Amino acid sequence: MSAPPSGAVRVTGLRKSFSVKASTVKAGTIEAVRGIDLTVDGGEIFGLLGPNGAGKTTTLRILTTLLAADDGDALVAGADVRRDPALVRRRIGYVGQLGGADAGATGRENLLLAGQLYGMSAAAARSRCAELLDVLDLGALAGRTVRTYSGGQRRRLEVALGIMHRPAVLFLDEPTTGLDPQNRANLWSQLRSLRAAGTTIVVTTHYLDEADRLCDRVAIVDHGQVIAEGTPAELKRRSAGGTITVTLAESHGGNGSVPEELERLPHVTAARASGDGSIALEVSDPTRAMAAVFDHLGSRGITARAAYLAQPSLDDVFLRETGRSLRDAGSGVPA
Repeated sequence: MSAPPSGAVRVTGLRKSFSVKASTVKAGTIEAVRGIDLTVDGGEIFGLLGPNGAGKTTTLRILTTLLAADDGDALVAGADVRRDPALVRRRIGYVGQLGGADAGATGRENLLLAGQLYGMSAAAARSRCAELLDVLDLGALAGRTVRTYSGGQRRRLEVALGIMHRPAVLFLDEPTTGLDPQNRANLWSQLRSLRAAGTTIVVTTHYLDEADRLCDRVAIVDHGQVIAEGTPAELKRRSAGGTITVTLAESHGGNGSVPEELERLPHVTAARASGDGSIALEVSDPTRAMAAVFDHLGSRGITARAAYLAQPSLDDVFLRETGRSLRDAGSGVPA
């Protein structure tokens, strides 16, 4: 089953609200998704980035037919999510945050059952099972019960379950959360292989480094809306020229006016203080901004213990668009 050549996922005006009881947080209605528009091309890895509560998981649940939208349209692998959810489910794979493997069954039993549920013949299911055990490096684990798997092994099995029926589009919700760096790298290597074979992959993540390296395009989501979209390189080019982090001497660490003073300097577009006594400056011209910063600190008799320049990152894009770092963004209602 192959994805359309373009527009594997098309989303227009997607909206979803939830009623909240007073016993949990302030009573009322929370808009988890507020008019999201997206297009994911066939054969690409597309990342949805944002903090907890941004609307990423809610969007994925709507696109995988697990949740009904209040408004908007969505086509997934050529099928309408609202009008033909059964066809969407036949054409997609989904790996949620909690996974779906039966811990008491073996890896092979899990895969064969998935094949059966998708209507595959016994012979076709056995053949596909053997193929996936090899592709995802699970052959040595096939006869073991899933409860004995490590986190990385179990995640690879869950990906295998999600693609058992050769879906046109694979949705992954925070697939590497809780994995160590080696297992994260291994799983992404497998996903790149799937993309090379033609599978379209839509993934939510809050790991900016992996999204930067591995996603063809990303959309940054905050408060239920897409605030920036493009390739990682494009988004960083649109951002400031870089970030200068200045750490003041301890005697000046509590001077609250310094970030505001530095923000008014030429070539400095934003400044924010961190809890460790450092100040992060978003700058348009790193060289000139660095000179202006040190001239100003010197004129005030303030000593900088350290300073370094970093090229723009996706977190810098998020900071520019929202006024706060993605890493520092607080958790809201899970979405």
